[in-house]
Amino acid sequence: MILEAVRLALTAIIRNKLRSFLTVLGVVIGVAAVIAMVTVGQGSSEQVRASVASLGTNVLVARPGRPPRMGPPTGEPPPRFSVKDADAIAELPVAAHVAPMANTSQTVVAGNANAATQIYGTNADYLAVQNWPLALGRNFSDAEVQAGSAVCVLGETVRAKLFGASDPVGQSLRVKSVSCDVIGVLAAKGAGSFGQDQDDVLLMPFKTVQRRLKGNQDVDSIAVGLSQSASSEEGIRVISSLLRERRRVGVTQADNFSVTDMKEISSMLSGVNSVLTGLLSSVAAVSLLVGGIGIMNIMLVSVTERTREIGIRLAVGATSAQVLTQFLVEAVVLSILGGTLGILVGLGLAYGGSVYMSIPFSPSAAVVLLAFGFSAVVGVVFGFFPARRAARLDPIEALRHQ
Repeated sequence: MILEAVRLALTAIIRNKLRSFLTVLGVVIGVAAVIAMVTVGQGSSEQVRASVASLGTNVLVARPGRPPRMGPPTGEPPPRFSVKDADAIAELPVAAHVAPMANTSQTVVAGNANAATQIYGTNADYLAVQNWPLALGRNFSDAEVQAGSAVCVLGETVRAKLFGASDPVGQSLRVKSVSCDVIGVLAAKGAGSFGQDQDDVLLMPFKTVQRRLKGNQDVDSIAVGLSQSASSEEGIRVISSLLRERRRVGVTQADNFSVTDMKEISSMLSGVNSVLTGLLSSVAAVSLLVGGIGIMNIMLVSVTERTREIGIRLAVGATSAQVLTQFLVEAVVLSILGGTLGILVGLGLAYGGSVYMSIPFSPSAAVVLLAFGFSAVVGVVFGFFPARRAARLDPIEALRHQ
């Protein structure tokens, strides 16, 4: 009986192709929207975790300025860090690598090519802190860092813009008025947590950036790679205590600096991303209900149009249960067709969005099955009332219907 009901349902659907397509369109949109939103959200979360992991494991970053959790900044600018602060942190047992940072934005010129990029003034420990290998060349030597030598290491994006496919190691470029020898090229990292290009960077010894590009002795931030035996909590506590002492922060005064754990940033970004994904998916799921209402409306119209057909079936011996099954199966088939098309469209949209935003394509079988199952449930729930109405028709009255 079920197979016969499916055959009749498919016959009715094919007989009214346009109406059937418009009927399932709501389900298609709902399923596609849910799958696309969740898949892109999962890809974004993976991108955030990968970006933070690329910054190095067990890494802390100290910055001058009042932490956000302590309230808005005061009117007075906070004192900057100095190289001596970084040297003092390096003497702590919890610190395995310490990299002071002096950052600026400049236009870099090599021959006829130029590129605006971020200049990071740092030391030889920066690559170890950031877990960033070299693709070509070498790192800074301690002598070059101490002397403030005019040498640089290029990110992959800067290398491609200035030198194309050629090897830049040993060649020269100009940063502002400083002629700089290229000694290395960083391995490509790709997009960061917020879509920024992590490879659009040029590294120089921090004394070179301080003296010849910025004209001051300030350190904008200090990146600390913790030792394997030290936890992030211990590192934050010890480094904060040292900086409070060095910056003469009173016992009752709030910190005028922040020490941030990269894992904490990852958890925060992933949490925000999950909330937004859930919110957007919930909104998208509403269209599934709208699609279900559309199915119910069309099925009610179908029952009215086919009243005489129903009367004939009842008159020749069909039971009410058989009529109910026929119309219920027809509603479920419409929903399943819509769910199947929605899955294909949703995965296609998710893939296109992942490529466009340069994030991993991470479809979830559980989400696909859930969306498909929900579309089938929509067909049962919203198809039951029209089916019951058809089953309860009086044969005589149905035969009289014109």
